[in-house]
Amino acid sequence: MYAQPPVPSKSKIAAGILAILLGGLGIHKFYLGKIGMGILYILFCWTYIPAIIGVVEGIIYLTASDEKFYYKYDKH
Repeated sequence: MYAQPPVPSKSKIAAGILAILLGGLGIHKFYLGKIGMGILYILFCWTYIPAIIGVVEGIIYLTASDEKFYYKYDKH
């Protein structure tokens, strides 16, 4: 389906674990290079909404194929 992706610069395992454990603070967004989204997560962390979204995103990262993760989240 996809061409062979180059060596990824970001680990989907690391992104998934960061999203699940520290997603409420947006640490996974900073790791993936999405600074603006990371700041938005920090601004709204008091609502716990980013924490819920972080858990969902972590599951998505961990269950995505390597190719899909690369093309959607790691490709710059």
